[in-house]
Formats: sequence, structure tokens, C-alpha cells
Amino acid sequence: MAQPKTPLRIYHNPRCSKSRETLELLRSRGLEPEVIEYLREPPDECTLAQLLLQLGLEPRELIRQQEDLYTELDLDKREHTRAELIRLMVEHPILIERPIVVCGQRARLGRPPEQVLEIL
Repeated sequence: MAQPKTPLRIYHNPRCSKSRETLELLRSRGLEPEVIEYLREPPDECTLAQLLLQLGLEPRELIRQQEDLYTELDLDKREHTRAELIRLMVEHPILIERPIVVCGQRARLGRPPEQVLEIL
């Protein structure tokens, strides 16, 4: 598979098996995405809002409910606005579900990894 003409990015956590599998899937097809280790370089609020639009998701759908921080912040009990949830994910990027692959104006979660192939 040839490198797409539009930029290809992956919001990646190297400690996450699904993230590693998704990156390997892309590379096995001859694609070399820009790798953004989002725990080190978290997206800002504007970028995260854009990613949500590209994914077609609401903020709560992109939050990792398995994280201890989810419970610590009472995200399971309290009502939060869209802006509050985005701000919390920016402040605590561990809450962001991963990996996210972006190709041009389209994005997909790599859960399962093969799902990202839809946007290439």
C-alpha cells in the first residue's frame, strides 16, 4: 500500500498493546505515520475537539472508563459539559482512548486495529 497523499498521524501510547498493534498494522502496509505520544505531547482543547469531530464521537465516548482516574474524578457519577470533559482529557491525557489514527479529515480509533484501514 502506498503512503497516502494526506498526512497520516497516530496518537500512540507505546505501553498499550492495541496502540502497538495498530502502529504495526500501518507499518506492515508500508505506511509510516507521524507518531504522537500523546501522554508526552497531549493535544490541546482545540485539537481534541477536532479529533472528536473527525471520529464522530462525543467526549464521554473517548474517555477510558477503566482508568482509576475516571473514578477519582467522579466521571462515573457527575454530569459534565462537553467543554469540561475535553478539558479533563487535556489535563489528564491518560483518560483518552487510544490509539487514534488520522488521515486527512478522517479519523478512527484502533479498536480493533483493523478499523483504521477504513480511512486509508
